Amino acid sequence: MSQVTEFNEYRQRMNATIMAADNKVIKRFFNLDTNTYAAGALDVKTKEMLGLACSMVLRCDDCIKYHVGKCFEEKLTDEEIYEVFAISNIIGGSIVIPHFRRAVEYWEILKSEAGSGAHDGAALAAHKAEHDGQPHA
Repeated sequence: MSQVTEFNEYRQRMNATIMAADNKVIKRFFNLDTNTYAAGALDVKTKEMLGLACSMVLRCDDCIKYHVGKCFEEKLTDEEIYEVFAISNIIGGSIVIPHFRRAVEYWEILKSEAGSGAHDGAALAAHKAEHDGQPHA
């Protein structure tokens, strides 16, 4: 099973378990998180880049994977994602480097699974379907 599939399936399964507990505060937090990344004064692509940079500085590997995946969905180029990585490393310092490596690994896997580094429709649609309606982190 690929790293991307494993991450997405685990995330979906655990989010379903969490939501089944029917805790009002948790549901409201998840809703707030989802709505924060919706288009507004900033577009979704910009918000996902910000989410990725913040997640890298905070060193949250699950958050990093999620936002790398969303950046892939938003069709960032290698040049754009590496600028986000650069900003994250400057702000966070050398302690971010191990997380940077894992982020690059995940980015490369996403590109590889999409086929030859291209954002083909089928791979992109599958990735989006795995995340629709799911909270971000």
